[in-house]
Amino acid sequence: MATKQKNFLAFCAVLCSFGLFAQGDVTIIIKGNREVEKATRIAEAPVIIDTVLPTPVIDYPRLSLLQPTSIVLQKIDPASVKIVDKLPQLYRTYVKVGVGSEFMPLGEVYFNNTRSRRYHYGVNVKHLSSFGNISDYAPAQFDRTKGELFGSILDNDYTLNGAFHLGSQGLHYYGFKNDSIAKDSIRQRYSDIGFSTEFLSHKRDSANLNYKVGLTYNNYHSAQPEIDSLANWKAKENYVAVQGGAWYKMGKELFAADISLQYNQYKYGEVSKYISPADSGLYRSNTVFSLRPHVTTYAQNNRLKATVGIDFTVDASDKTKAYIYPIADVKYSLFNDIFIPYVGIKGGLTQQSFKSLSQVNEFILPNVEIKNEHKAIDFYGGIKGTISKRIGFNIGASFMHIKNKAFYITDTLHTRGNQFKVIYDTLNQATVEGSMYFQLKEKIKIDLIGKYHSYVLLNNSYAWNLPNLEFTVRGKYNLYDKLVAQLDVTLMGGRKQLVYGPGTDVLKENNQYFKSLGFIGDANLSLEYLYNKRISVFFQMNNVAAQRYLRWSNYPVQGFQVMGGFTFKF
Repeated sequence: MATKQKNFLAFCAVLCSFGLFAQGDVTIIIKGNREVEKATRIAEAPVIIDTVLPTPVIDYPRLSLLQPTSIVLQKIDPASVKIVDKLPQLYRTYVKVGVGSEFMPLGEVYFNNTRSRRYHYGVNVKHLSSFGNISDYAPAQFDRTKGELFGSILDNDYTLNGAFHLGSQGLHYYGFKNDSIAKDSIRQRYSDIGFSTEFLSHKRDSANLNYKVGLTYNNYHSAQPEIDSLANWKAKENYVAVQGGAWYKMGKELFAADISLQYNQYKYGEVSKYISPADSGLYRSNTVFSLRPHVTTYAQNNRLKATVGIDFTVDASDKTKAYIYPIADVKYSLFNDIFIPYVGIKGGLTQQSFKSLSQVNEFILPNVEIKNEHKAIDFYGGIKGTISKRIGFNIGASFMHIKNKAFYITDTLHTRGNQFKVIYDTLNQATVEGSMYFQLKEKIKIDLIGKYHSYVLLNNSYAWNLPNLEFTVRGKYNLYDKLVAQLDVTLMGGRKQLVYGPGTDVLKENNQYFKSLGFIGDANLSLEYLYNKRISVFFQMNNVAAQRYLRWSNYPVQGFQVMGGFTFKF
């Protein structure tokens, strides 16, 4: 009650003060008790209240439906594992003998050791000859005999190889029409003897440096003239080469270097002497040194393989010259080797010799000019791969610039036009090629190869005797391991030969006379019946189309030929 009275008096005093404002200042002092509430701390942290209300999620119950299902399992053929108690028997000796039309004896003998972890050795001898002639042409008999003795020592850390060879090739220069001429007057024989040896290390530890070193020697010469006083007037050649190399693997890189020193000495007759104005003595000393460092690397999970390096070569023949050739090769595997594009560039110097020239054209003169072939650039590229596990292919193109390319033209100065001399020219060659193979286990094998060449020369109108078009078919069929058939077909077109004047079927271009050598269509078919594992019978038909095409100018081949014989193993 006292509190209410005090509040009422205070209210009246305030009203009276408003009424006295007009009369002057009035000060009123009142004493009272005022209670203040205690402060309290808010424990919650401040938050922002979002005014967007969440949309409620409505959960619809899933209908329980039973859908019919079926499972089909693909059948997988079980793997076939051939379990044998012992390995198949090997035979030390294989013999093949036969005879063909025009009386062509054939003989081959192979002898080697059986299974051995450390040693491998053997010897083989081959012989083929013909006593037949070609109608209206000079005697065309020939014989080829070759033997080889080889051996190897196989160790965990190294391999030592060695070989010795001996060869003899007899022929007649039958490239003119005169079937009554004495055959000894046009005979020729090449003799070949030599050996090679090589040591290779193959230490398995990648931290070691592996290397190889080898030595090769070869003696090659033509027949001695019948006149004793002219015994030295034949081609004689000695070849010696020392090769080496080393390689070291570091991670995914393989560092390697190859080195070689080749010496070839060719001599015909006696130097500074002659037996006729067109037949003088020749001597040539030819040395070639090469060093080829390169590195090979793998990347992209081994799908990418690249090799890069240089080829440093010194040619010390007529004049000492040094060349540097690039080495670059890149391959990339796509889709698990289905497509493998590749591209590369390289070059090199090829040491030419009388042996290499006569192996291309055996009807050359024994006194020929010899120059090393300088391939300044060889650029190539393409794509290869496998369409399926049975079919593969390769499509590519290349361009080469070659200096001192050898061409064979008929010599009419001191022969009947039945021998060839060698000329050299600078050649640009572009090639487009494609190949495909099909293989069904060991039952069927088929290869198809096609090439088209385009040539541009510096001094000649055409690349003499080289084809523009090449096509090859190879097939093999194995019927129950009892009958094996093989077919080889070779087609060539666009070859031309230089001649020295107008005549029948002779054309002229850029002041050069030439004629076409015609189209080559050669097919060979062979059949072999395996009587048992040790004896078989074979029958072969050569030049099935019976086309007497020209191998070289004025040199037709024999027509249709047949040959039969036996093979033995023991």
